Amino acid sequence: MTRHTTIALATATAAVLALSACGGGSSSTTNDKPGAGKQQVDKALAAKVPAAIKSDGTITIGVDSTYAPSEFVDTDGKTVIGFDVDLFNAVAAKLGLKTKWVKAPFDSIIIGVNSGKYEIGVSSFTIRSDREKQANMISYFNAGTQWATKKGDPTKITPNNACGHKVAVQKATVQVDDLTARSKKCTDAGKSALTIDQYTGQDEATAAVVSGKDDAMLADSPVCAYAVKQAKGQLELLGNIYDSAPYGYVVSKKQTAFADAISKAVQELIGSGDYQKALAKWGVTKGAITQSEVNPSVG
Repeated sequence: MTRHTTIALATATAAVLALSACGGGSSSTTNDKPGAGKQQVDKALAAKVPAAIKSDGTITIGVDSTYAPSEFVDTDGKTVIGFDVDLFNAVAAKLGLKTKWVKAPFDSIIIGVNSGKYEIGVSSFTIRSDREKQANMISYFNAGTQWATKKGDPTKITPNNACGHKVAVQKATVQVDDLTARSKKCTDAGKSALTIDQYTGQDEATAAVVSGKDDAMLADSPVCAYAVKQAKGQLELLGNIYDSAPYGYVVSKKQTAFADAISKAVQELIGSGDYQKALAKWGVTKGAITQSEVNPSVG
């Protein structure tokens, strides 16, 4: 590898990492802007907000800020932005609340909600039955899984022919289970297992593919598509979207009335058209839902 190639590669990797800051910090951003048009407070729904949250008028949100365009850090290095942020800021405004976004590792957020560290988790959580056993989950979006690789697919990997390849993925996501199952199929067929490289942040997983450390990555479909777009020709999508499932906001299992209020606030935004505006801003309207539910039936 020549020095010029090395410099270009380092620059490209840095550019991808800059899409979103590491989610492991403890810094926070308070946002009193709805993000999807000015919202009128629904007094009936606001009455269902727990007293501990209502006391200061601000809801503390656990978020993994490495998942563009859902939630990531703006160019100022501290403000969390994205379609999740815009949409939930509007939901909070409906409930008469401001928002405080606290960056955290993805796999710590549900634990943080249950311990009281966060009052809600908003971080592209795919609704799964095991998560519904831990917390109340309120649906607000649909996403599937998508793969991506280096432009031109130099290692000739495909989702259904990945045996022996190195694949990048974010820790604690549904995609880890996906890769684990695929790897078992490989070994059961007498082929080489997948090397599953798990990263704390999606930004790190994306950078690993850009640098050539890993042959491909997989993530939620809007995230993968956005990463490919931001990589400016260095990455390409691989295969089709599959296993679509709803995203859910995460609140304590004890807060059923609050979960219902959040669901109804989402529904009001869908009815007003502000929901669609928030998604359109980030180019993710394909994931729009028409009905928000608390703990919907999932596989």
